[in-house]
Amino acid sequence: MNNIPQTAPPHPTYREAFFYWLKLGFISFGGPAGQISMMHQELVEKRRWISEHRFLHALNYCMLLPGPEAIQLAIYISWIMHGVVGAIVAGILFFMPSFLLLSMLASIYLEWGDIPLVQGLFYGIKPAVVAVVLFAAWRIGSRALKNKVLWGMAAAAFIAIFVFGIGFPWIVLVAAILGSIGGKLMPEKFKSGGGHGASSKVYGPAVIDDDTPTPAHARFSWSKLGLTVVGVVAVWLTGMLAVRGEQALLDMGVFFSKAAFLTIGGAYAVLPYVYQGGVEQFGWLTGAQMMDGLALGETTPGPLIMIVTWVGYMGGVAKEIFVSPVASGLAGAATATFFTFLPSFLFILVGGPVVEATRNELKFTVPLTGVTAAVVGVILNLAVFFAWHTFWPQGTASTPFAAPFQWFPVLVAIGAFIALWRYKRDIMRVIGVCAVVGLAYTYTLHLM
Repeated sequence: MNNIPQTAPPHPTYREAFFYWLKLGFISFGGPAGQISMMHQELVEKRRWISEHRFLHALNYCMLLPGPEAIQLAIYISWIMHGVVGAIVAGILFFMPSFLLLSMLASIYLEWGDIPLVQGLFYGIKPAVVAVVLFAAWRIGSRALKNKVLWGMAAAAFIAIFVFGIGFPWIVLVAAILGSIGGKLMPEKFKSGGGHGASSKVYGPAVIDDDTPTPAHARFSWSKLGLTVVGVVAVWLTGMLAVRGEQALLDMGVFFSKAAFLTIGGAYAVLPYVYQGGVEQFGWLTGAQMMDGLALGETTPGPLIMIVTWVGYMGGVAKEIFVSPVASGLAGAATATFFTFLPSFLFILVGGPVVEATRNELKFTVPLTGVTAAVVGVILNLAVFFAWHTFWPQGTASTPFAAPFQWFPVLVAIGAFIALWRYKRDIMRVIGVCAVVGLAYTYTLHLM
């Protein structure tokens, strides 16, 4: 305990922040749970840019929003530290590496089809993702669930989504209502996110600490709110005008703008909608291509909703927007990505000042505490989902444990979890080692 710092670190410069968000964009594997875990480990525990209480308060808000919660959390933290410019930089850097990588993989996929090298790497990455998500559930749960009431809410959320298939938006709504009721009946169970206010005793003072005043740029004002809304709408209209000359791109702009407001609960909540529109309505890609893209989206950095980049690329090529297939694909990918992520900036820049203003008011924070508890159960469900599809790749809803059972990924997942939990290894290094192990194993099988 004597090693805990007694003073806050210096405020990060724009340069330091830029390179951190750039790095995160390249290593943000594991879906939202893994990405949030990475940000917590780096920003709360190591760098101490923000306290755990304020980190979780921001996370709770992002969980309520449509869109990818991990990128919205990155936008929020960068916004409170460096204003609008910081928010824009963090948001773009978060998804740009994934955009470039998925566009490149889509081009290779269309040109050469199956890639043994990539398949081998993914064979090792998938069980690592299982371990990362499970580890994230443990980390967040051990910090956020400080009493039996919150543990019970987490368990109920897991049962609701895993056993009964209840949609995430309904789970969030019920958790928020229960949090509000619980805050009135037993406020001590819901106050400060179930005990997060003590984070400074664990990691030391942070740049944005529990009692740090809200920066001037993050304070609420009606004029600022109005200007922000007008500015984002103007950017959206500019984007629509830019693609109006190509019907396929215009269709993508409208479609993915709608999709952005339906992603409450993460990418899985909107995947059926994207599948229906991309495959059945517009014919941008086939069902098999959609599933291949989903597999790549699960095992590449960035939020899983980056599947829209894949869909857009395939759609651009399929509709032959330009003579060059690559130019067509990039135009479609850029359009889909732009209109999907633009609302995330709106939600943070408009809602962030309100969230900051209500941070210390129990009547506003207790619903979010309930949501945090539910989210732990949902993350655990995601880990189970990944494990099922990794260990029983031929499994379906009717035959969930269809042979063959993949024993090797189980060993990789166990090893990865032990490395993260017991030996505190860096997430990216664990993923990298697992990828190499998967490649070596598949190459050995090929030789045999």
